[in-house]
Amino acid sequence: MRSRSVLLVAAVAATVSVAAQAHDQSHSNESDQFEERLEGIGVRNKAAQRLTWRDSRWKHDPVVNIKLLGINDFHGQLSPRAVGTRPAGGAAVLASYLRVASAAAKDGAIIVHAGDHVGASPPNSALLQDEPAISVLNQLANKQCLPVRLFRKLPYELQAYTQPRCNIVGTFGNHEFDEGIGEALRLVYGGNHEDGPFLEKRWQGAEFPYISANVIDQSTGRPVLPPYTIKLVDGVAIGFIGAVLKETPTIVTPTGVAGLKFIDEADAINASVKQLKRQGVKTLIVTIHQGTGQTSYTGPTDPEVLPPTGPIADIVKRLDSEVDVVVSGHAHGFTNALVPNAAGKQILLTQAFSASTAYGDIDLAISRNSADVVEKSAAIVTTWGDEGPGLVPDVKVAEIVAQADERVAPLVNRVVGTATTALTRTESSAGESSLGNLIADAQRVTTNAEFAFMNPGGIRADLNAGEVTWGELFTIQPFANDLVSMDLSGAQIKTLLEQQWQGQSFPKILKSSGLTYTWDNARPVGDRVTQILRADSTPLDPAATYRVTVNSFMAAGGDGFLVLPSGTNRVIGPVDLAALVQYVESLPQPFSAAIEGRILRTN
Repeated sequence: MRSRSVLLVAAVAATVSVAAQAHDQSHSNESDQFEERLEGIGVRNKAAQRLTWRDSRWKHDPVVNIKLLGINDFHGQLSPRAVGTRPAGGAAVLASYLRVASAAAKDGAIIVHAGDHVGASPPNSALLQDEPAISVLNQLANKQCLPVRLFRKLPYELQAYTQPRCNIVGTFGNHEFDEGIGEALRLVYGGNHEDGPFLEKRWQGAEFPYISANVIDQSTGRPVLPPYTIKLVDGVAIGFIGAVLKETPTIVTPTGVAGLKFIDEADAINASVKQLKRQGVKTLIVTIHQGTGQTSYTGPTDPEVLPPTGPIADIVKRLDSEVDVVVSGHAHGFTNALVPNAAGKQILLTQAFSASTAYGDIDLAISRNSADVVEKSAAIVTTWGDEGPGLVPDVKVAEIVAQADERVAPLVNRVVGTATTALTRTESSAGESSLGNLIADAQRVTTNAEFAFMNPGGIRADLNAGEVTWGELFTIQPFANDLVSMDLSGAQIKTLLEQQWQGQSFPKILKSSGLTYTWDNARPVGDRVTQILRADSTPLDPAATYRVTVNSFMAAGGDGFLVLPSGTNRVIGPVDLAALVQYVESLPQPFSAAIEGRILRTN
């Protein structure tokens, strides 16, 4: 499998010749369960309202006060971005907020990340195999944190005790599997990538524990990471258990999860809870890459108004009552709610938006007598770059970002065209988008196919008006899947379009080129597409054979498009990013694209 960094040699060479040519950049692909969204300032203000629970039986005996700092879906976001009109996030700003919050913690703080720390990343992280994203957390690690490679050969039961005072713990998200378990473990345990070295002469790996209870190596029947780890804070033991959504194989390229089994999240977590309880650990924290997003509403955060729903709520309801807090991710929204499990235990559930723009500020009071949590509260704090700690970005982390920027600049700054207007992922009511049309056209034209289809989750950013750089196109399509052309019958194309709703947690409307179609929202799933027309306005013939291009993620059945693996006469074409760059360069400049009625909806 090709890697995130296959372009780096070209990037370095381009420092001599600024007119560097675009090269193929390869990723595995997946489509997140939820479209990425940066919520507005009003929602951020609501998320910042602190939610508090106190045990009514607490008699104010002595307590240990510990702060958890929850982050999720960092996605290698080294550089700042905007929330509304204000700057937010970026690794150095996030690090500054986390350091300030840690310093204010009475008895200590632990940073907890809930997966997707790497993958679907901007070029300054992705082209360096996302090693800078791990380095950012390593920089935040305290003196008690050690490289986890030192303990890799120990039994998991012993690894749980190896870093009791290290202030960071993390877990895998679905994106950690973009390039397979081998690359995921390399990032954790160290060793240079075949295209390295990058910013470090020898990659040392993570200097903090990674845990995951429900990802199993099929050959050994054992978890690929330790399921849990134990921290000691002023004499009190705190257990941390990791997990990732069990549906990961449905949203990751099959090669990325080859040889792995993803078991039920709640079952795996509860099995670890049972082990930790036997060891006397009574304060338990789950970090899980699965979640939902609360909706904006007026007033303070109140779980009684809009309780979280979806898979994460179902998981929490099934958790053992010894679990106190669940730090979640995946939905790229905010969550701050008390969710009762089946026994009525109020479990605090948090999520802090995404891409470095927020963190969950979670306070726990743990009784010294019972070792149970007697009070817990949380607020989701946005990492504004124009106030507070954001005014003084962390210097050491900023140095990592600057080194990464310098390393990739010759390639990412190359201008490939000029857009007359912004092209976005924003969909019409039928599901069509201007940016999706541009990408689908690029794939169809480049491969000389009759039709092309692009999955919406693979389009990771919008395109601003003005000069378009290679780096911007990379950010839009960071996975660089191969394009795969195949023969499909008209009937199979109809099946493909119906699968936009079948077995999906939400509709995944494909962006198309070369045909138009109409779907009826009032018709049952499996029979919604009422008309398919070719470019010359003739109906698609169910018995005829057509040449169709999709990316390799979809071609393998990704995102639930299960008809595509049946396509015949398959030919592997260029990488999707290279096709987009080439297509943009070939257009009359300045160029544009628009929603033009390729997808029509009735009802």
